[in-house]
Amino acid sequence: MKLVDSHCHLPLLASPERSVAKIVATAMEAGVSHILCVCVQLETFAEVRQTALDHRNVFGSVGVHPNTDDGAREPSIEELLEFGRDPLIVAIGETGLDYFRSEGELSWQRERFRCHIRAARELKKPLIIHTRDAANDVIAILREEKARDVGGIMHCFVEDWETAVAAIDLGFYISISGIVTFKSAGAVREVAKRLPLDRLLIETDAPWLAPVPKRGRQNEPAFVRYTAEFLANLREITVDELAEGTSNNFFRLFGI
Repeated sequence: MKLVDSHCHLPLLASPERSVAKIVATAMEAGVSHILCVCVQLETFAEVRQTALDHRNVFGSVGVHPNTDDGAREPSIEELLEFGRDPLIVAIGETGLDYFRSEGELSWQRERFRCHIRAARELKKPLIIHTRDAANDVIAILREEKARDVGGIMHCFVEDWETAVAAIDLGFYISISGIVTFKSAGAVREVAKRLPLDRLLIETDAPWLAPVPKRGRQNEPAFVRYTAEFLANLREITVDELAEGTSNNFFRLFGI
């Protein structure tokens, strides 16, 4: 069984007791063959890139999270293009819209999102999309900016079936996190059960959202296997089938 963690934040997991190298090694021992380390602000991009450089099975992205609005550097298309040309950087994002955490007039968030899509199209690299309480606007902007040209991932998906279908129609994959194992996640489970296997990915979003039976602990890539086991049972297939399908989807999307 070979699994892929399609979204995590490795530099945030490091501590004096456990290095990123040890965390990656633990993941590999648990059957995780590849990891996508996702950037959320330009100030930490160098760490993301160095992590990918240090580990042959780790790849990176470049982007600024939609909620990043605390004096952080605003991304320009030129910067995203410069950083995104690196062969270790396989995606643009994390980007998107989040109306749950941000308040007030949010045109800046929508413009930032459009900037990422335009860079992704120029680089011909997939997008990593974050959406919360903003699904209609996210789908509308993806359509307007012709994101279908590059596709990508709807990360940590918690939206409804209609949003999943709209995203798939735009060439996107749907990534399910450990949330699906939570007792309160009935709606997410229904979507996860109905998704075509050839459009499904799995992730940890570590250090957050550790799946049952690790809930309450700091999440890490090795724990993606618990999500895989839960999803396989939910979909009434073997874990090996789930692992093969989701891993092949990851390799196909990123050309790895």
